[in-house]
Amino acid sequence: MSAACDRRLTRAARGRPDGGRGGECGQASLELLGLLPVVVAVALAAAQLLAVGYSSVLAGNAAEAGALALAGGGDARASAREALPGWSRADARVSVSGGEVGVELRPPTLLHALAHRLEVSASARVEAP
Repeated sequence: MSAACDRRLTRAARGRPDGGRGGECGQASLELLGLLPVVVAVALAAAQLLAVGYSSVLAGNAAEAGALALAGGGDARASAREALPGWSRADARVSVSGGEVGVELRPPTLLHALAHRLEVSASARVEAP
């Protein structure tokens, strides 16, 4: 308890039958505890949005790498997979159709319930050689 709160309690205790304990000391602490679940939920949502955005950028980069390999006569699937970091290679799906390379992957999730509901995809197109 702060010194200011102690002084208020002793002043209030002079004329109150409850000893002055009915003041507002500690109210901010209780409000913070009540707000803590909301702060945690907002932080989790923000982290999940960042993970989805990052995965979308990774899928786009991988699709572009695959399309560049396709334009150069190389293996588009292998190039797209090599452009992805290790954690996303296992779940990534790479498709090649004509001059278009598509990459689909699942972003990392903080909540297991979202694991099968989130998916990002990107595609890149080149003129086939």
